[in-house]
Amino acid sequence: MRVLGIESSCDETGIAIYDTDKGLLAHALFSQIEMHAEYGGVVPELASRDHIRKALPLIEDVLQQAGLQKSDLDAVAYTAGPGLVGALLVGAAIGQSLAWALNIPAIPINHMEGHLLSPLLEDNAPDFPFVSLLVSGGHTLLVDVQAVGQYQLLGESIDDAVGEAFDKTAKMLGLGYPGGPALAKLAEQGRANQYVFPRPMTNRPGLDFSFSGLKTFALNSWHDSDRSDQARADIALAFETAAVDTLLIKCRRAMKQTGHKRLVVAGGVSANTALRAALDNLPGITVYYPRLAFCSDNGAMIAFAGAMRQAEFKLKTAPGFDVRSRWPLDELNTPASLT
Repeated sequence: MRVLGIESSCDETGIAIYDTDKGLLAHALFSQIEMHAEYGGVVPELASRDHIRKALPLIEDVLQQAGLQKSDLDAVAYTAGPGLVGALLVGAAIGQSLAWALNIPAIPINHMEGHLLSPLLEDNAPDFPFVSLLVSGGHTLLVDVQAVGQYQLLGESIDDAVGEAFDKTAKMLGLGYPGGPALAKLAEQGRANQYVFPRPMTNRPGLDFSFSGLKTFALNSWHDSDRSDQARADIALAFETAAVDTLLIKCRRAMKQTGHKRLVVAGGVSANTALRAALDNLPGITVYYPRLAFCSDNGAMIAFAGAMRQAEFKLKTAPGFDVRSRWPLDELNTPASLT
């Protein structure tokens, strides 16, 4: 089964083709970072318009890479949420239209399920069950994963997602967009233990997160500093260390609570080297990541999730389509994924 995947939830247009017999055949990605950098963040209307311009040429590109025609496709998967509604509607409209024209299934995919399953694209893919840590600009989740479509939410952020906190802290420190990678790079120049940040919600039971306090602590530390380049780097390191420690403590708890020995880490923040170094030292736990190119949003994870979901549930194309700006993962435990 060959599945075309379309990702358009935010500021990256990702297209890919996954073959259940041969694996990933082709993928292409266009990032809008340069366009949005002028505004210091994503402008939803501009994002939607750029998806319109880029999606069809990228589809033609991946078909050519794979040596296929549209008629060779067996299904189309597209991101239906969560994300920016206008951006999601572009991918949904294109995906559904292709499926109707080709008389093949159209499969609406939850963006976070795509991230959750993305490490399964690698050669050393984990077996079920496992715990998944999903860390991105919009989400921080711990999930007990029993199989495709069988997800139990263990914990989530009650305020800012960790990636959002990275970006906002970077902006406070006067760093460029996107802020998270810029802050992590600056942290490499920081001196350890110059600032001691809190590890929020680690002194109470449970697996929920909170990162807004770290952002405030960073702002106050910057205001009280001498505003030098070294102080900026020291604060960046202190923030990153506190955020990583918080994620590490919660992951350790989740592994103990579930009894699982496999941890999957995905989403844009999973590319952070400090986070990977900390998690790789969890005793008795094997940690799995997507390749760096698939940590951020991409079409490959959507094509793969579509193939896995179609194989599991044999979905049929609906007469209409919908998208959702919010779409909890635990609602995917039924095949009718948008109901």
